[in-house]
Amino acid sequence: MQITFSKAAPPKSGAIVVPVFEDDDSALAALDAAAEGALGRAAAAANFKGKKDQALDILTPRGLDNSRVILVGAGKSKEFGLLDAESVGGLAVARLMATREKSAAFALADAKAGKVSAEDLAARMAYGALLRSYRFDKYRTKLEADQKPALAKIAVHTGSTKAKTAFEELEKIADGVFFTRDLVTEPPNVIFPASFATQCKKLESLGVKVTVLGVKEMAKLGMGSLLGVGQGSAKESKLVSMEWLGGKKGDAPAAFVGKGVTFDTGGISLKAGEGMWDMKWDMGGAGAVTGAMMALAGRKAKANVVGVIGLVENMPDGNAQRPSDVVKSMSGQTIEVLNTDAEGRLVLADAIWWTQVTHKPKAIVDLATLTGAIIISLGHEYAGMFTKDDKLANELSKAAEATGDKLWRMPLAKAHDDMIKSDIADMKNITGVKDAGSSTAAAFIGRFVKDGQSWAHLDIAGMAWTTKDLPVIPKGATGFGVRLLDQWVRANYEG
Repeated sequence: MQITFSKAAPPKSGAIVVPVFEDDDSALAALDAAAEGALGRAAAAANFKGKKDQALDILTPRGLDNSRVILVGAGKSKEFGLLDAESVGGLAVARLMATREKSAAFALADAKAGKVSAEDLAARMAYGALLRSYRFDKYRTKLEADQKPALAKIAVHTGSTKAKTAFEELEKIADGVFFTRDLVTEPPNVIFPASFATQCKKLESLGVKVTVLGVKEMAKLGMGSLLGVGQGSAKESKLVSMEWLGGKKGDAPAAFVGKGVTFDTGGISLKAGEGMWDMKWDMGGAGAVTGAMMALAGRKAKANVVGVIGLVENMPDGNAQRPSDVVKSMSGQTIEVLNTDAEGRLVLADAIWWTQVTHKPKAIVDLATLTGAIIISLGHEYAGMFTKDDKLANELSKAAEATGDKLWRMPLAKAHDDMIKSDIADMKNITGVKDAGSSTAAAFIGRFVKDGQSWAHLDIAGMAWTTKDLPVIPKGATGFGVRLLDQWVRANYEG
């Protein structure tokens, strides 16, 4: 979808979108005068008061030649923030995409609200519109005419001369979000470890250094934990490193590490068939890391960042890992594998250790669709954040608040670490009880973080996919984590 910015007055034809505040309807009033009061009467009849999430579609309003005017509620102007501006844009596009309109204009003039400038209002509304416009129709061969997207252009009419520049950087972040959504949505016969690694290679055109390790290289490094997960699959496991060096030469990087189980049957500890189709998105953490690296490189972030993803397919087979197997990780620690469906932590164990040895990062943030227990705890509203580093927790919390990729800090204590002690190895990959499933999983990963290393684990199992439309996210893959990681780097690693 093409988005442009203009200082000219909105066109007299096509669709017009107007944000309306509960306590300030000046934007509506200006247009309503031309409509001889028809818009105000329609709003009153529909009880439209400008509240958040309200929207009113007025067809061919009297006094105007426009095909429709869409009023979008923006809430109270004093409480209005950047994320609210994005939501207004997203809600507008959702309405427009339900019509056959090919183009629309956002009538903003010099509108601003609360602490949001005219520049940011215009750029963020456009950003929200872009994020909400995402579709994945690649495999749909028989779309009816009314199912095909018609909306191709949005013109943002604003008095700000800086809005276009602000949007251009946001558009690069949206590229990363869309790349993640594509990766997560693709079926597992299309996205598997080798093909995922090939997708990562696309980032080389943006200046990212991409390194891919195969089974032989990982075996030589002693990555028995990661390799054990994929040994039942005909698809070769991979480890991918993506380096963006936009900061000062020699500065230690920030590091992202992602779980990339491209399909998770559970292995020998086989999952139930019902719902197993969802396990194509068990690589959501790796998808987020890859999209974040695209966003950072796309906007030429002035920071050194490395993204590492462990890519495996967890399948049952005569050669598959068995419950009670003992594997040796790259760190030298041994693991008793009691449940082959607790595989993500095994992948992260070697990926995180390799990241520390190879890149010596200032801080590590890992992302994984790791446990169903986090969904029981937090639903689909927050990802769980586990860390003993208060400074890092504060940084990530601020990034979450700024982007809407919400986090909730969860406990990580010695008691959780004690629960994974094994009778025959250094640790076991499950506790054998239902207690504190997400915290004990985090404690397991923490066994592979070196002393003094700043680290946080984000369990995004409830956030990688949505079964309902959200303000700037259509139903399906969310791209959760891309904006969060980009903002964390922007706020803490770019001078």
